Amino acid sequence: MKEVTVQFLGAAETVTGSKYYLETPELNIMVDCGMFQGLKELREINWNKLPIDASAIDIVLLTHGHLDHTGYLPRLFKEGFNGKVYGTAPTLAITEIILSDSGKIQEEEAKKANEEHYTKHQPALPFYTIKDAQRVFGFFQPIEKDIWTELSPNIRCRFNYNGHIIGATFIELEIYGKLFVFSGDIGRNQDYLLDEPNRPKWADYLFMESTYGHKLHPIENIEDVLVSLVNETIHNRGNLIIPSFAVERLQSIMYVLWKLYKRNRIPNVPIFVDSPMGNNVLSVFKTFSNWHQLPIDEYNAMCRHINIISSYKETWETIDDKRPKIVIAGSGMVTGGRVLTYLRQLLDQVSTSVLLVGYQAEGTRGRELLEGAHELKIFGKYIPVKAKIHHLESLSAHADQAELMQWMKSIKKIPEKVFLVHGEPTALQAFGVKIKDSLGWQVEVPKLFYKTTLYL
Repeated sequence: MKEVTVQFLGAAETVTGSKYYLETPELNIMVDCGMFQGLKELREINWNKLPIDASAIDIVLLTHGHLDHTGYLPRLFKEGFNGKVYGTAPTLAITEIILSDSGKIQEEEAKKANEEHYTKHQPALPFYTIKDAQRVFGFFQPIEKDIWTELSPNIRCRFNYNGHIIGATFIELEIYGKLFVFSGDIGRNQDYLLDEPNRPKWADYLFMESTYGHKLHPIENIEDVLVSLVNETIHNRGNLIIPSFAVERLQSIMYVLWKLYKRNRIPNVPIFVDSPMGNNVLSVFKTFSNWHQLPIDEYNAMCRHINIISSYKETWETIDDKRPKIVIAGSGMVTGGRVLTYLRQLLDQVSTSVLLVGYQAEGTRGRELLEGAHELKIFGKYIPVKAKIHHLESLSAHADQAELMQWMKSIKKIPEKVFLVHGEPTALQAFGVKIKDSLGWQVEVPKLFYKTTLYL
């Protein structure tokens, strides 16, 4: 009898820091390598050495390129990892962009904190630098989707299209004939840019995301909401600020606004996209056109219509522009990026509207705004919140409970165990009850650093 030890190094009772470590008789494998975001106590875990020997890891498999699934890679190499990093080609392209941007932001924020003395750390240090991030890229190994890849004599893997963002997959990992399925983040059944996710047919052990395991997305007319907000912004001669994730969400919002303009549903109001990372992601959409639904002629017309900001100087010129306008800027949970500069200047104005799109994790500024915060701390200063705050949850790139259940029901045999991960406690508990009641499957909710041995 063979043994596989699984340790949950992240995304356990939280939606962030996805890292699952498998020790097998032939290989040691990490699935995803994310950094923690959101709550301070979670972010502080990033700085702690992993409770495993990083140099013993042979391979890292990435479900997709988001920071909470890839952001720990530079630190993993610092801790001694020297193996290959596997993912689809667009996932690795996105990961390069995200890690480079993350390293740059961390360097800039550490420098700003030291110069303006709003840190208790002496000195404040970046979690990793651009140079640290770039060191990782030479170890990337692109993998074709839908094709089994042999990792060792008795271990193979397959990457399957999963919606969510460009390049995203769920991973089937076959170990001595047993199938371990890692859901990654599952996309929506209907999406402006991406196809419906594929679904697994078999699983002996299922590692299942639970971000929206406790709720259904509201039925909203996204286009009507945007039309109303744009008209209100024009009437108030104000600013509509849309904090956005740079991958897929930003491109989706651009596309919807472009469609509304083409159909004469909104006037030719200036639209600015201020996300260096988002601009780079646009090029990934152009390179990997077979991974999404946006025709190349539409892509080019959309990019010509929208003002793509390329420098920080242009950021300030946009803020000083008195015309009513729409600004789409990173980051989606208001944790960093260019959107902070806009909010620092415009959040205290009643003519400003802020539209939050998608999930806002605990401990983020986006969550604070969503819950009615009267002020927001940005760069060490408290900014009064006088802007109107709106939320469009149906633009989420995450499947809701019904879509998650539909995804799981395609599995033709009962898994020996389902591990619920990547969810906050309320979502995990509700989803676990739903699975047990609807499917009768055995569910476990692992705690952070929990370790279990599975017998094959």
